[in-house]
Amino acid sequence: MNDGGAVDTNADVKDTSQWLLRYRRVVALAVHLVLFAVAQAGAFLLRFEFDVPEEYVAAGLFWLAVSMVIRIGVFAWFGMFAGMWRYTGAKDLGALAKSATLSTLIFAVFLVLGGFRNYPRSILVIDFLLTMILVGGLRFGVRSLWQLAATVSQKREGVARRVLIVGAGNAGESLLREMQKTHGGRYEVVGFVDDDGGKRGARIHGVAVLGVLLDVPMLVQRHHVDEVVLAIPSASGQAMRRIVDLVKTSGIAMRTIPGVDQLIEGRVTINQLRSVNIEDLLGREPVRLDMQSIASLIEGRVVMVTGAGGSIGSELCRQVGRFAPSKLLLVERSENALFEIHRELGKTPDGLIVPCMADITDEPRMRRLFAEHQPAVVLHAAAHKHVPMMEENPGEALKNNIGGTRMVANLANEFGVDRFVMISTDKAVNPTSVMGATKRVAELYIQALSQRSKTRFVAVRFGNVLGSAGSVIPIFKEQIAAGGPVTVTHPEMKRYFMTIPEASQLVLQAATMGNGGEIFVLDMGEPVKIVDLARDLITLSGLTPDKDVEIRFTGLRPGEKLFEELSTADEMAEKTRHPKIFIGKLPVRPFDQVSAEVQAMIERANGATLHDCVDRLRALVPELQRPETGAEVIPLRRA
Repeated sequence: MNDGGAVDTNADVKDTSQWLLRYRRVVALAVHLVLFAVAQAGAFLLRFEFDVPEEYVAAGLFWLAVSMVIRIGVFAWFGMFAGMWRYTGAKDLGALAKSATLSTLIFAVFLVLGGFRNYPRSILVIDFLLTMILVGGLRFGVRSLWQLAATVSQKREGVARRVLIVGAGNAGESLLREMQKTHGGRYEVVGFVDDDGGKRGARIHGVAVLGVLLDVPMLVQRHHVDEVVLAIPSASGQAMRRIVDLVKTSGIAMRTIPGVDQLIEGRVTINQLRSVNIEDLLGREPVRLDMQSIASLIEGRVVMVTGAGGSIGSELCRQVGRFAPSKLLLVERSENALFEIHRELGKTPDGLIVPCMADITDEPRMRRLFAEHQPAVVLHAAAHKHVPMMEENPGEALKNNIGGTRMVANLANEFGVDRFVMISTDKAVNPTSVMGATKRVAELYIQALSQRSKTRFVAVRFGNVLGSAGSVIPIFKEQIAAGGPVTVTHPEMKRYFMTIPEASQLVLQAATMGNGGEIFVLDMGEPVKIVDLARDLITLSGLTPDKDVEIRFTGLRPGEKLFEELSTADEMAEKTRHPKIFIGKLPVRPFDQVSAEVQAMIERANGATLHDCVDRLRALVPELQRPETGAEVIPLRRA
C-alpha cells in the first residue's frame, strides 16, 4: 500500500516477476507438461474429427504418460527448461525443433517395440506439429509481450529518437532488430537508405528502404530524423567521407557501427554505436593477414617488445597476445606507461606477461633480461620520435635511436634471437631532421649486422599513425575543444596516415617474411593534406571550419618537410606476397665501417651541438639535407 491507500501495482508486478525468475524451471516444467498434454489431446481430436472412439480413450492416457516422460527427458537434455523466454531467438527455435523431433522418434520406437500397432501413425505427425506450434508460440509470445512492455515503459520516460539507417544489409538488419527488440521506446527507425537502388521499397522487419544515399538530406527533412546511423562496417574512407558530407548539411547527429574486423559474429548492438571519427574518413580496406605464418612465428615462443608502453609498442603487445606466446616481455622505461599496458594485458588468460622496467641503453639491465628470458622474437619499437624535440636535444636522439638500437641488436645477435624487427619511419628517407637521420643510421646498423649474424634482422617503415601519443590528431582535438585556433604549419603539408592496429598487424606480417637485411615499406595509401585533416576534425565536432574555429598557419618547424617519403628511387621497392608490404633494397654497408661511425657518434653524443651531430650523421647518411641548405624535397617514387 502507498501513502494514499492505493495498491502499489508496480511493486506487485516486480514481486511476481522475481518469483517467476526464482522458480522459472519449475514453472517452465509445469507449463510444458500442460502444453504436451494439450498437443497430444489435440492430435487425437483432429485425427478423429473431435469424436475419439472409446477404445482409444483409456489407452490414450497411458500413451500420454509415456510420451510426456520422454518429452520431459529430451527437452531437459536440450536445456529447454532453463532459458529465459523474454530472450527467445533463432537458437531456441532450433533447440525446440531438435527436442520435438528426437522425442517423437523415441516415442515412435517405443510404440514399435511395445507392439502398440493400433496407435494411429498420423497422430505422431500432428502431435509433433502441435508441440512446435504451442511451445514455440508461447515462447515468442512471451518475448513479444516483454518487448511491448519495455517499449511502453521507455516511452513513458521520454520521446523516442527518430533514426534513419544507412545500409540495408546484414549489419543494418541486425541493428534494426536490436533497436526493436530492446530499445523500441528509445528509438523509432523511420527507414533505410542504401546505395543499391534495387532495394528501394523493400521492407526489413516492417521498415521500408526509402531511397539511396543522395536522398538523405531530403529524407531527414521529410521524416523529421533526429539521428543518422551508418550500418556499413566495410565502408571505405572515401565512402564515409561522402556520407558525412551528405549528412552534415542537415545539421543532425551521426553515429556508426564498428568496422567489420571488430564485430563479433556479425552482430551489432546499440552499445557499439559511436560517433564518426577521423579514422573512419581515412580508413581503407581491413588488413588481411596470413594468420598461420604469424602464429608459427609467435605461438609458444618468448617475444620481447621494446617501447611496450608507446602507441605502436602497446598495440604490438595486444596483437602478439592474440597468437599465444609462451611469454611476452614488456620492456619500457616509463613507469606509468608500463603500468597501464601491463594492467590491460594482465587480464589476458593465455601466456605469461612480464613487465620489464628498463632503458634500452642500459647494457647490464638489458643483458640480464636477454639472459633470463631468452627471447626468440624481438620487436624493437623504443625510440625518440618527435622531430622538433630531437632538434633541440640531438645528442639524446643519437644515444637512444642509434645507441639503444645497437645495444638491443647486439644482444639479440649474442643470445641467438631468431627474428629482430625494428620499427622505422618514413622520415628516414632523404631525411631533413636529426630524428629521421638517426632512424636511418639504425636501419644501416641492423642491415650490416645481419650479414654476420644468424639472427634475421629487418626494419619496417611506415608514416604517421592516427591517434598516437603526441601526434597531430590529439593536438587538433585539444585545440578544437579550446575553441581554436587549430594550428597547421603549411597549407600544402601532406602526410601518410595509417591506423595503429593496421600498422602493427603489418609489422607482424613483415616479420614473417624477412630473411635478414630487408627494409620493408608499408603501403600507406595516398598522402593527406594536414589542413584537410583539420577541417574534417572541426566538421566532425559539429563546427564549421574558419567560422566557428579558425585554422591558422604557423610555418614549418625545424627539421620538417612538406612531403614525407616511404622509399627512394635507389631502393627499387619490390612487391612481396602481401599486397600492402614492399621491400626497399639498398646496398649494405660494411659492418666495420658502420660500427666505427656509430661508436664515434655515441661517444660524442653528450657534449655534441646540433651542428656536430649533423656532421657525424652525414658520415653514414650523406643524403641528409638540412632545411637551411635550400635543398629541394623529392616526392615519393615507388618502383
